[in-house]
Amino acid sequence: MSDETSAEVGTDPQTEPAAQLLPPRRAWLVAIVAPIVLAADLITKQLALSALEGEQPVRVLGGLFYLQIVRNPGAAFGMATGMTWVLTLIALAVVIGIVWVMPKLRSIGWAIGLSLVLAGALGNLVDRFTRAPGALRGHVVDFLSPFAPNGDVFPVFNVADSSIVCGGILIVLMALLGRDYDGRRTAGKND
Repeated sequence: MSDETSAEVGTDPQTEPAAQLLPPRRAWLVAIVAPIVLAADLITKQLALSALEGEQPVRVLGGLFYLQIVRNPGAAFGMATGMTWVLTLIALAVVIGIVWVMPKLRSIGWAIGLSLVLAGALGNLVDRFTRAPGALRGHVVDFLSPFAPNGDVFPVFNVADSSIVCGGILIVLMALLGRDYDGRRTAGKND
C-alpha cells in the first residue's frame, strides 16, 4: 500500500510491515545525477564545437579516439535519419515516463540508471530543439569517433549517447537481478 493510499484509508504507513521493509524514496538521486550528466554533455558539446568545427579529425590517446564534429540527424548508428521529429517525440516520451516514475523510485540502481537515461535524452533533446535545421528537426552534435575518424569502425557519439547506453545497461542489470524500481524484488527471484 502506498503512503498516499494508506493515508486515505487511515492506516499508518510506518506500522505496516511492507512500508517498514521498503527502502526510502530515491527521486532526490535523479535530481542530483541527471543535471550533472546533462551539464557535462552540454559543456563538452560546446567545447567540441569551439575547438573542432571545420577542422580535420584530431587523433587522441594513440588513436583510441578521434575528435571531430559530426551532426547527426538520426538515431544511434545512423538509423532513422529522415525521422528526426519522430526521434524527438520518442525522447520526449522517455523524459515524461522517467519523471512519472521518479516519485516511486526506491532502488539506487534504478535511480542512477534512469538518471543517466534522462540526462542523455535531455542532452540530445536540447540539440533537437536548438540546432539547425530547426526545432524538432535539429541535428545532434557528436564528436567522439572510436578507433578511426568518420565513424569508420564505430559510430561517432557524445556524452549523452554514452549516458543513455550506460543507464540502459544498468536498468537491464537491475531487471536481471530481480530488482524493481520501487525497491521490491521481482517475483520468482531469490535473495
